[in-house]
Amino acid sequence: MLWYKSWLETRWRFLIGLALLMLSAAGAVLAYPRVMQLLPLVPSVTVSGEIGRRIREAAELMRDYRGYVWSQWLRQSMTQMLSLFAVLLGTGGLLSQASGGGALFTLSLPVSRNQLLGVRVATGLAELLALAFVPPLLLPLLSPAVGQSYGIGGAMIHGACLFVAAGVLFSAACLLSTIFSDVWRPALIVCGVAAVLGIAEPFFPELSRYGLFGIMTGEIYFRGGGLPWLGLLASTAVSAAMLFAASRNIARQDF
Repeated sequence: MLWYKSWLETRWRFLIGLALLMLSAAGAVLAYPRVMQLLPLVPSVTVSGEIGRRIREAAELMRDYRGYVWSQWLRQSMTQMLSLFAVLLGTGGLLSQASGGGALFTLSLPVSRNQLLGVRVATGLAELLALAFVPPLLLPLLSPAVGQSYGIGGAMIHGACLFVAAGVLFSAACLLSTIFSDVWRPALIVCGVAAVLGIAEPFFPELSRYGLFGIMTGEIYFRGGGLPWLGLLASTAVSAAMLFAASRNIARQDF
């Protein structure tokens, strides 16, 4: 019953997110031939500084299919949309139910508060896992339609990086949902912090590869450096710490 209740609370966020991410993946793959036709028409741009470097790098990456997928979809649309839906899946819970008058029934069930939170978190993480893995796995399936190929192993590795890093945003939203009684404040705070990180990281090379979004995009793996184990372990530890703090907050709440 608890699993079903958690599913009902989050199903539309999950289903809408899954549909949008799958459409985004399909659109990126199917747009590749047209992008290749237009790429030679783009005039060479001479811009100094970090912005110029990123423009030249993006143009160079798009000449290769794997580079195109990473730079135009994994690093941009997929990362941004997954971050948003990770936050949305993490918001809600007992406090938001209490503000709407629905917490008394939930608390009357013969389970502890930690069990209630655990089921809610497990459901959200399972949905986040699907959001992180299903769209990248479309790449190997759809790439032959444009005369290209994409390895299943690479898709799985990028899915793992996406899931672990997005789990930090999910956990932060869960933690703040045990502090604020509405859905929107936790979502706005986490999205605001994520936006600041997303703007700042590209201008700091070390952050760009080892920061939260550097981990999420799997940049180190893409550039041939292997899995970012340190970043993945650090992200997992941060997520676990925030979820533990959320459980302590829920245990102390007076409903």
